[in-house]
Parts: sequence; structure tokens; C-alpha cells
Amino acid sequence: MVAGMLFVIAIALLLVMIYRYLAKINTFFDNIPIPCLPTVPLFGSSRRLILKRISFNDFIRTNYERFPDAKVFGMFELLTPMFVVRDPELVKHIMVKDFDHFINHRLTMHEDSGADSNMIFTRSLFMLRGQRWRNIRTALTPTFTGSKMRQMFMLIVECSESMVQALARQIPREYEVKELFIRFTNDVIASCAFGVNVNSFDDPENVFFRYGKELTDFGRLHVFLKMMGFQVCPRLMAWLELDIFDRKHVRFFTDVFRQSVEARERLGVVRPDMVHLLTQARKGTLRYQPQDERVEVESYATAKDGELTEQPLGTGTLTLGEKEMVAQSMIFFLAGYDTVAAMISFLAYELAVAPDIQQRLYEEIRHTADVLEGRSLTYDALQAMRYLDMVVSETLRKWPPNPTTDRHCNRDYTIAGHGDFPDVTIPVGATVAIPIAGLHYDPRYYPDPERFDPERFSEENRQNIPTGAYIPFGIGPRNCIASRFALMEVKAIVYHLLRHFEFQPTERTSVPMQLKKGFTTLKAENGIHLKLVSRDSN
Repeated sequence: MVAGMLFVIAIALLLVMIYRYLAKINTFFDNIPIPCLPTVPLFGSSRRLILKRISFNDFIRTNYERFPDAKVFGMFELLTPMFVVRDPELVKHIMVKDFDHFINHRLTMHEDSGADSNMIFTRSLFMLRGQRWRNIRTALTPTFTGSKMRQMFMLIVECSESMVQALARQIPREYEVKELFIRFTNDVIASCAFGVNVNSFDDPENVFFRYGKELTDFGRLHVFLKMMGFQVCPRLMAWLELDIFDRKHVRFFTDVFRQSVEARERLGVVRPDMVHLLTQARKGTLRYQPQDERVEVESYATAKDGELTEQPLGTGTLTLGEKEMVAQSMIFFLAGYDTVAAMISFLAYELAVAPDIQQRLYEEIRHTADVLEGRSLTYDALQAMRYLDMVVSETLRKWPPNPTTDRHCNRDYTIAGHGDFPDVTIPVGATVAIPIAGLHYDPRYYPDPERFDPERFSEENRQNIPTGAYIPFGIGPRNCIASRFALMEVKAIVYHLLRHFEFQPTERTSVPMQLKKGFTTLKAENGIHLKLVSRDSN
């Protein structure tokens, strides 16, 4: 009897402690003079998202639109209070000018503290923090300059031509294009990141394709539990060396990378891909040169370092270990496999439902092909296609790969007040969220934002877009280091496909597009179904 009463009392005390803890957290913004989204215990401000009532993109947009006159507002992601910044100039300050206050992403995993640790994901550039991030970013920056992309370009052309040849052997039919483009991006990443030639159209179940499917499936229960573990007890997860990447995947990609390096060193083979560039970085022979950035025409969406420094960060001779090299290759594979495929899929969708835009782009492609006189597409020819760049830029505006990004405040930061809003101080340790999808749909910067209009990014019009209002790959020193590669890949396959095929909607094409609900990457609710019709048969 006494034991039973003690158990009841213990449970009651635990519930009271939990209640008081949640009540204390929910008062975080009470003394901060900014508006705040309503909260629900445990769910914070994210109840609709967690219960899959709304898509991630629409969640970010609707929150952004709640406080149109505020520079910043508060919300809770589950138990985490977040300052959401919705002013482009303030976004620019946080991500560029005052970067020293916001160097890192928020801490979701405990950093790998030992050189002998087997954890790979925490060694990736995205997860690194402080000086370790600076060192690796410095070593990797020369890998993704314009001149290095030029060298890697023909590998992407080969994959593009292989895809066109495979589709040409099939009768015109309907495709779920995300599945189609994932096969293309798989081949590109296998070739460029690991130096392995695969053809996912002729060999649909190759090991790279299968492992890519598994790596990007964050809905798997054990992956979900590991992600929760990193949020709740990151030190324990690090001590147990439980990585987000499955061990079989790490072993496979490590073996592939190691074998590629050993074969090249033994045979003296030089191939213009990530393996070669990372090997140079490891040896300290890959250095940033000012001429690396001299590209005659740059894609508008290319991530910019901003105004922080006169020179990019990559000006050193730092070296990488094998685990760091494998980590960058795996995160490169992870991002390029699904994210780029989604970009191409939504671009194809917009062209299919706007045949006038598709026709104008086709005419530019046909003109470029005529100038090349039967030769393969070149990097310079691709960069010179301005309407293609406008179409890609507008796709990234309407369908950003990541609807939000974040920063960790490492020093108290004061935001000057305006109008009826007083000064606001973001305290050290706080999380700042940048609502990319909200900024990209703000009618003050993009009139009629639901409309797909490449003309927003013409030479005349894009000058009117504030820097902080268009950030598909981020800005400042923590921007997406591989934005040039992603843009080059998207443009190359669009050129090759539109030259030979026309995208057409079908009865299964959703108009308007409905996105998959819940906390997930950019996906269509029912897939993107389009028909590819050969132009050669017209």
C-alpha cells in the first residue's frame, strides 16, 4: 500500500516538474518585445506540421505572413524557442555583415570530439562548428570554384547524353519525373563524387541507386529514433558513436572512395572529379587562386559570400583526413541525389503547364545547339544561356530546396527598433530561423508570387530584388558551397532533354501543385506526372 502511494506521488511530482518546465519554456518571449506565434504544450508552434496538416513550405509561408509589419517574431519548434527574421536587410546582416555573431548552425548533434571516432555525418561541412568549420571550409572552397566546375562539366554532359539515349529508346509515355530524375542525379553524383560510372537507366537497381534511396529515406524508424536521440541526448549518442548514416553505407562509400584513390595513385590516373580535388586538398596542393572565380557569366542563383571579406575563405593550405573526405563525398551524394532531382522535377512541371515559357526556352536551346554545330554542349555555351538562367532562378524562387535555414547566436545581438517596435536583443545561445519560403513569396518583392514568371530575373528586373529576399542557396560564408555544381547539373540536363523532348501535362498532373504534408523534403503530394514527347517524331 505504501509502495503504491509512493509510486503515485513520484508520478505526480514528475508531471508537476514537466508542467513547470514547459510553462517556463513557454514564457521565453514574454519579456521580449516581439510578436510570437501561439504555442501548444510539447508541440510548440509546430502542431500543424507535426500532425501532417500542412506542408513544410506552406508552414513557413503562413507563419511569415502572420506578422507583416514585424522585422522578427518568435515561435517554438517543439521545445526550442526561435527568433524568425523576416526583414531582408536584417537577414543580410545576420548571414553576412554580422556573421561573427552567427557563425554556426544550431547544435542538433554533439560534435565528434575524437580523431579516432567512426562518426561520419558530424564531420560533414554542414555540421561542423567554429574553427573546425573554418578549417574544412577553407580547404574545400577551391574545390567548387568556377574553374573547377568547368573541368568537371563534361562528366555531367556524359550523364545527360546517356539519359537522353535511354529515353529515346522508349515510346512517348507518362513518367513520375522525380523518380526519373533521381536516376540521373544518382549517375552524376556517382561519377563526380566517387569516380564511378553507373547507368541507372540500363542498370536500374545498381548499388549506388539503392543506397541513395536508403540514405534519403529519413522516414525509416531507426533513423527517426537516432535523430530524436541527437536532439535529446547528443553527448550520449556521440559516446555510443551512433551516426545518422548507417554503418553499411559508411563502409560501402569509404571502400569505394579508398579504392578509387588507390587505383589513381597506382596507375597515375587523373580524372576531373571530387575524388581528385579532395585528394589534392588532403595533400595541401589545392589552393585558391583569384582567377578561379573569373567566370564571364555567373548564374544569378549562385550562392554569394557577400560583403564579409574581400577574398573568399579558401586561401589556405589546410589538409583533410580520409574520414573528412568521405564525409564530404557522402553529404554531397545525399544532397545531390534528392535535392537536385526535386529542383529539376519542379522546373519540368512549370514548363509543362506553361507551354509559352517552354517554347521560348526551347528556342534558346535550339539556337545554342545550332551555334555548336553538332558538338557537345560546352560550359561557356551553357553559361551564356540567359533565359535558361532566368527559368532556373524562378524555379528556385518558387520552389526553394530548403524552405528555411537557421543560425546559432554565439554573442548577444541587438536589433535596432523601428516605428512602434523597440530594440530587440537576441541572447547568446538562441536559435535564429531564416524563412526562405516566406521571403520568396512576399508580394513586396515578387508581385503575384504564385505565378511562375522568369522575367522577374531579367537583367532589368532582378536589380529590384533585395539581396536578403532571394537566398535559395543561402548567402554569406555559410552558404551552400556546391551551388555552382547544382546549377550546372540542372541546366545541363534541361538543355539536353528540351532539345529532344517536350514536357506535357497529363490527366494525373496536379494543377495547382499540392505539396506533401509534414516535416519532409520538397515533394509533390501525389508525385509529378508528365509526358515526354520526342521532338524528333514531330
